[in-house]
Amino acid sequence: MGFLNKLGLSIGGHAPREGARPLPHGRNVSHGHAGALAIGPHREPEMQTTTRVSNGLKEFLWNLEGLGRGTLLDLGPAWQTTLSFFIERGFRVTSDDLLRSCADFQAKEKARDQAEFTAEDFARRTPEFLAKKYLEENLPYGPSSFDAMLLWDSLDYLEPALVKHLVEHVTEMLRPGGVVLGLFHSKKPEGFQRYRVMDTNTLQVLGTKPILPAQKPYQNREIQELFGRFRTMKSFVGRDQLRETLFIK
Repeated sequence: MGFLNKLGLSIGGHAPREGARPLPHGRNVSHGHAGALAIGPHREPEMQTTTRVSNGLKEFLWNLEGLGRGTLLDLGPAWQTTLSFFIERGFRVTSDDLLRSCADFQAKEKARDQAEFTAEDFARRTPEFLAKKYLEENLPYGPSSFDAMLLWDSLDYLEPALVKHLVEHVTEMLRPGGVVLGLFHSKKPEGFQRYRVMDTNTLQVLGTKPILPAQKPYQNREIQELFGRFRTMKSFVGRDQLRETLFIK
């Protein structure tokens, strides 16, 4: 089922480059000191909790050494442990729960009164139009706004029509030399997981209620095509069928 069909609709570029702009007010921004922890409004009930050694996280941090007071975008829930970990290392941290905002966007669009749409409106509401609208409303950051991003396994749960535009969008948001850590399942996951940073090479994995259904597992070739503008890609394969991949722009 396509991105457009999920919104209940039967019909089925970015902003010009500019210098990095200040991060929008009220976007869960932490300013590099322990008193400014940002806790997001949505918190899933914790269920099963495990830990996993993360070579990808270790490599991610190694590439950020010497950066100083950098900026990091966490595209998962605003866990205090993760925020504290990076704030203590001098990072300014912004948290935007990508999957939650996507689910909210789909629900909002589906709830709109379709009777108000003209034929021209329906023609414009293509998957590409909706993808760009979502990104403009939920990730309104300018080019080169961030030094690093935690993408987690979000792409496995998003419609392919959105994934392509999302990767292009976050690529623009990342400065040259910036680093992205992403996770990819080798097959459709049986359960839904969230992640917290515990230390320099350990992630806490929390099984919780799904926000969006899993879509498709991405193969190496597909990942390389999606992140084709990045100069380096390095993967670490775990025994839990989860592949950690580091991208350097």
